Amino acid sequence: MENSVKAGIFGVCVGDALGVPVEFRTRDELKSSPVIGMRAFGTHQQPKGTWSDDGSLTLCLAEQLVRDYNLEKIAQSFVKWKNYGHWTPHGSVFDIGIATSHAINRISKGTPPTLCGGTSESDNGNGSLMRILPLLFYIKDLSIEERFNKVKEVSSITHGHIRSVLACFIYLEFALEILREKDKWEAYRSMQEKVVNFLDHNPICSQEEMDKFHRILELKVGDYELAPLNRLQEEDISSSGYVLASLEASLWCLLTTDSYSEAVLKAVNLGYDTDTIGAITGGVAGIYYGFENIPEEWIAELVRKEDIENLCNKLEKKIMK
Repeated sequence: MENSVKAGIFGVCVGDALGVPVEFRTRDELKSSPVIGMRAFGTHQQPKGTWSDDGSLTLCLAEQLVRDYNLEKIAQSFVKWKNYGHWTPHGSVFDIGIATSHAINRISKGTPPTLCGGTSESDNGNGSLMRILPLLFYIKDLSIEERFNKVKEVSSITHGHIRSVLACFIYLEFALEILREKDKWEAYRSMQEKVVNFLDHNPICSQEEMDKFHRILELKVGDYELAPLNRLQEEDISSSGYVLASLEASLWCLLTTDSYSEAVLKAVNLGYDTDTIGAITGGVAGIYYGFENIPEEWIAELVRKEDIENLCNKLEKKIMK
């Protein structure tokens, strides 16, 4: 567990930082000049090792969980980030999603946190999925019903549509199986069974909504590696900012590679929303492969690595009590 907190959070920030310089680059552009390590400048003109809103909001959530689970304080930490540069790499925000920005503005005006995230079909960007990983360490010993409720609350601060909530829930349920030291295919299969059973017995969404996750949740008997997601080719995978596409891409990158570095580089080199796909992949890949398997040079080049490590140590102590 001690290693997993640091591995997961550093995994997010490193994957994020690898993707920042090439955000919005096309897949073809990155085939011509693939990311193989940390780069400087690029899309956002940031120094090497700089993480974006993905890392910042992940760290805001982790910091609040060190103190305790308080939804209002989590939401206020997002306001502090947007307005005052809290948990930014260099003191100011250089990247923020539209839905997240609108939600944080609602928080600032006093709207209750669970009502701040958009709930329309068009509000299904990946802004809650990209920052949800630290919640894993708080909910890991709760029942699946309690886990879902907490995920729904934290996602809804910025993204309240059930599709975004389900994406976060599936991601954390998979990460939880990884945390329990299962092989990635065994963890994936276990996640499928538990999530499908939960959805079948809890009317939280329509069948039509559930069906949108069929490529992730379709159950197959026999060889794990015949799972639908693993049969997809790169051209079948979108790396846009749409939450379902981001979840599929991240799971696909982890399931079709054999190391942390392979997984996150595959994610980043898909192009487009490179920092977020890198961050989402990096979080669960970090937990699966362990902190010691994140390349040392990438850790060394990460901005504010000592601050991140101190925060991880605090969260580890909190959950180990």
